[in-house]
Amino acid sequence: MRDYGRDVLAGDWRRPRRGQIPVVPAEPDLVVEDAEGRFCGAVVACDKESVTLEDRFGNRRVFPLAPAAFLLDGRPVTLVRPAAAAPRAPGRSASGSVAVAGLRARVARESRIYVEGVHDAALVEKIWGHDLRVEGVVVEYLEGVDDLPAIVAEFGPGPGRRLGVLVDHLVSGSKESRIAAQVASPYVLVAGHPFVDVWQAVKPSVLGIPAWPVVPRGVPWKEGVIEALGWRTEPGDAWRRILGAVRTFADLEPELLGRVEELIDFVTAAGDEEA
Repeated sequence: MRDYGRDVLAGDWRRPRRGQIPVVPAEPDLVVEDAEGRFCGAVVACDKESVTLEDRFGNRRVFPLAPAAFLLDGRPVTLVRPAAAAPRAPGRSASGSVAVAGLRARVARESRIYVEGVHDAALVEKIWGHDLRVEGVVVEYLEGVDDLPAIVAEFGPGPGRRLGVLVDHLVSGSKESRIAAQVASPYVLVAGHPFVDVWQAVKPSVLGIPAWPVVPRGVPWKEGVIEALGWRTEPGDAWRRILGAVRTFADLEPELLGRVEELIDFVTAAGDEEA
C-alpha cells in the first residue's frame, strides 16, 4: 500500500478535478474565441468534427472540435456538438384535434353549417376554426330559426351538399324543437344544445362566476344576465368579455362540444348516394 498510495476509489472520485477543462455544447449564438485569442465569434454551425464561428464583421472561420481549443469568458473549454433536440409532440388546435402545420385552407365544400347568430359563429370559429379550414367547411349565421324550413329549402340539400344547423335551446316542448321537427331530409341535420343562449355554453368558472344567473320570464335574457352579474355594460361588450375568456374546448360545456363535433362529422361525411 505504501508503494501505491491511498485507495484511488476512496472519497468522491466522480467530482471533476481542479483544473479540469469544462465541456460546453456549441449552441447557436454562443460566443467564444480560439485558444490563441486570434478569432472571436458566435457559433453559427456545428457538426461532429468542426464548429463555424462568425465575428461581428460577418467573417466566418471553421475550427476543429479539439480538446481545450476555445476560450469562454477567458477560460479554456472543449466545445462539443449539441445533443439533438427531442422530436416535438404534435401541436393541438383549440378543439383538441391535431393541428396541421403550415395549413392552407381547403377549397370550400358545398356543404355548410348554419348557426343562429353572430355570437354562435364567433365561438365556433374560435374553437373549431382550424378544423373547419382543414375540412373546407364554411359556417354561416342566421337571424334566428323561425324561417328554418324555408331556409333549408332555399339551400337545396342533396348528395354532396349537406346542411348542418346548430340551434339554441333545442329542448322538448320548446319553439325551437317544433320548428326543427318540420325539417326532414337525409342531407340535413339539426342539432342543438339546451342553453337559452350560447353564452351559457361557456363554463361559469372560466368567467370567475359560480353559475349563470337565472333570469325571470319576461326579461330579455342577455340584459338580465348582465344586470344580475353587475357588469354595467352593453351585450356586445359583455360577449367580447366572455369570448375573450375562452381558450380551448375545455372551457365549454359538453352539451355544445358534442353537437358541434356531430355537425362537422355530418357535413364532411363521404359516400353520399342518391336518395
